[in-house]
Amino acid sequence: MSGTVWGIGSLAPLVITLVLAFATRSALVAMIAGTFVGTLMLGVTPGVGMNELLQRALGNGDFIWICEIVILIGILFEMLKQSGVLSALAARFASAGGSRRRVELATWGMGFVIVDDYFSPLLTGTVMRPISDRVAIPREKLAFLLDSTTACVCILVPFTAWGAYVASLIAAQSDAVEDAAEGLAVFIAAIPYNFYPMLMLVLALLVAARIVPDFGPMRRAERRVRETGALIRPGGKPLLAGEDEDVTRAGGGDASIVAELVVPVLLLVGVGVVTLIAYGSVKIVEAFMLADTWLLAVFAVRRRFRSVGDVGDLVVAGTRSVMPALLIVAFAYALNAVTTELGAGAWVIAEFASSISPNSLVVITFLLTSTIAFATGTSWGAYALMMPVALPFALEFAGGEPGPLVYQTVAAIAGGGIFGDHASPVSDTTVLSSVGAGSDHIDHVVTQLPYALVVAALTAGIYLWI
Repeated sequence: MSGTVWGIGSLAPLVITLVLAFATRSALVAMIAGTFVGTLMLGVTPGVGMNELLQRALGNGDFIWICEIVILIGILFEMLKQSGVLSALAARFASAGGSRRRVELATWGMGFVIVDDYFSPLLTGTVMRPISDRVAIPREKLAFLLDSTTACVCILVPFTAWGAYVASLIAAQSDAVEDAAEGLAVFIAAIPYNFYPMLMLVLALLVAARIVPDFGPMRRAERRVRETGALIRPGGKPLLAGEDEDVTRAGGGDASIVAELVVPVLLLVGVGVVTLIAYGSVKIVEAFMLADTWLLAVFAVRRRFRSVGDVGDLVVAGTRSVMPALLIVAFAYALNAVTTELGAGAWVIAEFASSISPNSLVVITFLLTSTIAFATGTSWGAYALMMPVALPFALEFAGGEPGPLVYQTVAAIAGGGIFGDHASPVSDTTVLSSVGAGSDHIDHVVTQLPYALVVAALTAGIYLWI
């Protein structure tokens, strides 16, 4: 591996990825190209270097865990589609006089019920997508509503894995905070200053309620649906295979909404809540396994399987439907790894840390964390990089004791990571929102970006003013 110090050049793989992604509208091709350039910059043989990078990036429990979740959601959706329950649900919703505003508000509200950044977009998307399609909501709009209410809710609710993680980082970097419990107290005190996620949730609500009109590329997506009825841009590649078919028309007429939709959803939510209380984290894989097992049993009882081979065919069909998403996630991990190894995050910190003063600390912290999260595609990674840099500055300026400046700095780190995630095409939560909505990934990023930029600008302005 090369020992070259790349400086600003460390951002080259990401810049190449972004340029190609927006030019070609192919996230996968862009990520492969950016990752390949990164391996060349690391000074390794192209073929061997890519192989070794993928082993380092993908040979870990986190990636395998995400793959399990995505495959299980693919199998779940395939069963929901084949059962015809989505058609029954859409028909019932239509007969109840459902409107676009009602569907969008319901989608937004589900983000507060399912407090998990991976679980929420997948489950909410699976349930709401056929209803959203029936009332002609663009897939980009559905993806935005899923994305805007996942990590934003997680970072504002202290008693989750997010709160525990940030609390541990605070405790590790400060002599003024004795342990993670006190770190959690600091994190809770910082929540009122965490303006980005709060403003994003408000903006998403106003957009869903039709109080704030759509703007930017989202407005064009809405016009496309009105004029052509196309829920996905012509030429768009949704992160679920087979999305050219109307899933609300699949299946027979004997579907049971209770047995084949309500019970699986209750199992998913129930396992999530119980495991969160019992273990302090949501056991997502176990929840989806239980829901899939229940539906397999229902299919068997209802004699929808002619042979054991039909079970295998169903699993293969469900897995095939999420292969585009799995490839995007894999190369997002690879691109994150190569930018980290080139020192992109460290360069950003070194370049701008000297500009920090008491008056500029909070806004610079917000912008730096946003940049790192955008470049690496991970808010948690940005937190780990920025907490050791910004928190000591805040404590020094505050006289060594937690106070408003410390709380504002912690909030700026927390919110900056969320904004960077929202703006980045290589963020795993952004990818999963595209999966949940069945949206073209780059179309989701492009349509969401103006909303994220508006909220980020308001947040930066507030930090400059307070």
